[in-house]
Amino acid sequence: VVYEQEGVFIHSSCGKNDDQDNLISGVLRVIEKENEVIVDWRPHDDTLDASNILCAGKDSSSVVEWTQAPKEKCSRGGDCPSSYEAEWDMVTTVSFKKKLHSNGDATTHGNGESKWSFLFSLTDLKSIKQSKEGMGWSYLVFCLKDDVKLPALHFHRGDSKPLIKCLEKHVVLNESPQDKRILLVNSQNKSLSQSFENLFDEPSYGLLQKLKRDPYTVTMGKFSRVTNYIFDSFRLSDPSHQRRPPSEMADFLSDAIPGLRINQQEEPGFEVITRIDLGRQPEVSRGEPVSAEEWARNMDSEGRILNVDYIKQSIFKGGLCHTIRKEAWKFLLGYFPWNSTKEERSNLQKKKTDEYFRMKLQWKSVSDEQEKRNSRLREYRSLIEKDVNRTDRTNKFYEGDDNSGLILLHDILMTYCMYDFDLGYVQGMSDLLSPVLYVMENEVDAFWCFVTYMEQMHQNFEEQMQGMKTQLVQLSALLRLLDSGFCSYLESQDSGYLYFCFRWLLIRFKREFSFQDILRLWEVMWTELPCQNFHLLLCCAILESEKQQIMEKHYGFNEILKHVNDLSMKIDVEYILCKAEAISMQMMSCKELPQAVSEILGIESTSLTPDSDTGEDESGAVPSCSTSLYQSISTPVAAANGTRDSTQEMSEMQSLAPA
Repeated sequence: VVYEQEGVFIHSSCGKNDDQDNLISGVLRVIEKENEVIVDWRPHDDTLDASNILCAGKDSSSVVEWTQAPKEKCSRGGDCPSSYEAEWDMVTTVSFKKKLHSNGDATTHGNGESKWSFLFSLTDLKSIKQSKEGMGWSYLVFCLKDDVKLPALHFHRGDSKPLIKCLEKHVVLNESPQDKRILLVNSQNKSLSQSFENLFDEPSYGLLQKLKRDPYTVTMGKFSRVTNYIFDSFRLSDPSHQRRPPSEMADFLSDAIPGLRINQQEEPGFEVITRIDLGRQPEVSRGEPVSAEEWARNMDSEGRILNVDYIKQSIFKGGLCHTIRKEAWKFLLGYFPWNSTKEERSNLQKKKTDEYFRMKLQWKSVSDEQEKRNSRLREYRSLIEKDVNRTDRTNKFYEGDDNSGLILLHDILMTYCMYDFDLGYVQGMSDLLSPVLYVMENEVDAFWCFVTYMEQMHQNFEEQMQGMKTQLVQLSALLRLLDSGFCSYLESQDSGYLYFCFRWLLIRFKREFSFQDILRLWEVMWTELPCQNFHLLLCCAILESEKQQIMEKHYGFNEILKHVNDLSMKIDVEYILCKAEAISMQMMSCKELPQAVSEILGIESTSLTPDSDTGEDESGAVPSCSTSLYQSISTPVAAANGTRDSTQEMSEMQSLAPA
């Protein structure tokens, strides 16, 4: 509790005379929780009469509409669902205990004296209206983001200014230009899904707070535009003032993800990665896509895959021809078990079809009136519609006047919100779904493939951003091992935090490659070969490919961001796949691979310890290099130049193929 004030009254008009207020005394508190700040007002007497509970919209992040539960359906003091619960039963079941802060309630004494209690999160606060000075007791009126005004709170003992000062520690309060009595809230806890375009509609301070608190939406847009705008934001109103130096801007960006520390040498508990000679990168080539005939040959009479390792390796080396993607992706994404029969898969699809349409019916059956009482569902729908309308239409799936593909995209994302209501919709999810829907050409299959894909990507979109923090730290460790000189240069230009890779990781390069190239890239990554976190090695491959230009032209902070952003749609997917595979082999062949890197790549390492003086362990054996399943079935054969000649390698793989 960071603020507490007794003697805060609500002046209700529940007496016999409408022109005479009832004075309801209570206590006002501001409570800091782990992820939010709550404003809580409670009357001194909290005797309950369930028949008179006033409720907020169910599972709403704010008090949306108060309705009185019918008396005949409630018994005094019993656990009784309020009127809105029945309406939302088919969508979700949430008790009062799940989210206390999302409900406003009022109770009455047996003698009929009314009183209210309410609480809300500061993230839901839109504005505060203050009383005129010198006009009796000071009072405040809280208005929430759904334009719901809570009862005025009158401060009979003291002033409301201490409360305002307390709130200013957590949100930015600005006077309204129309009415100086109204304080507009610019919350620092921005929604993860707020559209990127809105960043440029607010004052500079608001933008900077959004960038710090909401890197998702910022990095989904053009980095060069963002960077220039941020620098301009640091200027004072006087044009004669110069910009702050880039180093200060870099410090700001490096703190954009709380808890992230890229420079591992300064972090206790991290392994210090010293300069290690990895040797030359091996020469690697790509193979041909797996054909329909080859796919069919690897199935038995009941439809089981005969040699899963061989199929995965073939897909990793060459991808898939488009005609079999619809079926193969279901295995790669985990929708179909690799050992399932054709009949088992058919039964699974029937079951999943019923399950999908039941969830779809839930949100389709919600009336406009019901949706008004659920701000989260309304927010999800708004964000989905905005993102879907911006969806890339460059492929045939989205052609035509009926927009059937976009409608399906919208429906699947809305249904996913029913499937995972807590996560809901976050900007970027439509990027992950659109290629899947394009390949599946079926609403139900696309949904379940998207669900399994989101199981892999879930942490990228969570509010704490733990997945993104981990990946950026891991990427830094890999890049430092691969090229410590380049890492040092990036750090010298205040770019060592690798923030420019955020979008790559968030949506798996979706906006960096052409649509057809993304289909190839994703199916290769889904094989989970040649090691864990292969997508991080793809990042390393792209950065290493651009190292020469960045360093020779002495790019600074702003130029690096702009250059990386301008790579979008200009990267050769086959070359990068070859280079990333070569890097993986280079690292797995290293006899002194640091333990931290071995864990990132998920490979067994028997590297020398830093204290070792010889190449022998205690038993006298010479340690072997790092190994993986991939290394046991593949060896490099040609130059990493994106060429397609891999006859020798593929012939070596034939020993794995079924007869």
